[in-house]
Amino acid sequence: MHVVVNAAMSADGKLSSRRREQIAISGPEDFDRVDQLRADCDAVMVGVGTVIADDPSLTVKDADRREARRKRGESPNPARIVADSRIRTPPDATVLDGQAETYLLVSEAAPTDFIEQMEETGAYVLAAGEDQVDLTTSLGKLEGEGIETLLVEGGGELIFGLVAEGLVDELSVFVGPKLIGGRDAPTLADGDGFVEEFPSLDLDEVERLDDGVLLTWTL
Repeated sequence: MHVVVNAAMSADGKLSSRRREQIAISGPEDFDRVDQLRADCDAVMVGVGTVIADDPSLTVKDADRREARRKRGESPNPARIVADSRIRTPPDATVLDGQAETYLLVSEAAPTDFIEQMEETGAYVLAAGEDQVDLTTSLGKLEGEGIETLLVEGGGELIFGLVAEGLVDELSVFVGPKLIGGRDAPTLADGDGFVEEFPSLDLDEVERLDDGVLLTWTL
């Protein structure tokens, strides 16, 4: 599986404010770029924190891109994946609206009634890991479902977990012209943080976009 992490962050490395409310960091050019990324992938993945904070649809916005997917024999929208170790996905979340297949990644400790509730919405529930989602095993299961290209759109906890497990192939970051600040504001890679071995990135491309810059690395 090829895994691409894409994110927009402020000039000081924040994904949103300390209130974890959605903030417009990028502009129309970057929005269009992300829409193309979604159209080109098999699935889009986020953590449950992103679902709660932003309630994203994770669908392809441009009608021509959806039609191009249909002509390739694919569904109009890529599958949607939510990593939910803490069992917090709301049953009325937009990612459960039936516009695309949705996979919910949970731990083996997930209550049966929660799993049944999610399955009643049409989601596919995959369990791996005792107390939190085992990302390596989960991505292996998703690959078995035919997902070969995965776009990850946050948040910081999920991105850190994927990088820590060596599961990320490419990192694309739009750095926008905003300062957000706040020691409690989420960053590109939260989690426990690295203290001894730090992942190395190879810079592939730098592109000016909107009023910011797009940086692309391989891992």
